[in-house]
Amino acid sequence: MSETEIQPLIEVQNVYKSFGDLDVLKGVSMQVHSGSSDVILGRSGIGKSVLLKSIVGLLIPDSGNIEVMGHQVIGMKASALNKLRKSIGYVFQYAALYDSLTVRENLAFPLQRHSGVDEEEVNARVIEQLRLVGLESAIDKMPSELSGGMKKRIGLARAIITKPSIVFYDEPTAGLDPITAREISELILNLEEQFGITSITVTHDLECARTIANRIYILDAGVFLISGTFNELKESMEPTTRKFFKVVA
Repeated sequence: MSETEIQPLIEVQNVYKSFGDLDVLKGVSMQVHSGSSDVILGRSGIGKSVLLKSIVGLLIPDSGNIEVMGHQVIGMKASALNKLRKSIGYVFQYAALYDSLTVRENLAFPLQRHSGVDEEEVNARVIEQLRLVGLESAIDKMPSELSGGMKKRIGLARAIITKPSIVFYDEPTAGLDPITAREISELILNLEEQFGITSITVTHDLECARTIANRIYILDAGVFLISGTFNELKESMEPTTRKFFKVVA
């Protein structure tokens, strides 16, 4: 069976989404295959996060079709959607850690809520995830004691602790200095390769896209202007794409 005949793990077809008179998505389509790391690249406020939240069912598109792991997301009952989300990790832009919980408790929360594992295994999984992101020493710290980069790592550890098939990243390097942003991008790449994770990342960080992407989609004015590998887009003559890539060596 050729790649084009393989059923994509995520498929978005002709999705539209408006908020009042503001048309944000104007017929976007994409396919993400198992094991791929796809990136939606675009300026801030262009609708990247709206698309991501629509795919995971946090927002309801006005029209179009979205399938995740063979399930129709639009119109899915809440119980079925919650079941599907157990196979999905989500890394929020600002980590979205619970301020009143320690790092240990933040990571344990999704396991205790969804997986039904016993307390001994919960603790072992928490320690293992912190080891993977290099923050075992932060296990009993509060979020207020963490740097921005540390919060990003903890958010990533929490997203993958339930062993999801798919992970969505919303601006994973936003607000970080270039060195820390590169470390987070490389950590994402390493974890995805280690665990065979399929992902969609929305970002305006070109270096992040260069590090993690198998395929990049350029979103502008509500539509995908072009898609391809980093090197293909770097050579593109499409005007908006050229603006993004003109600073790349």
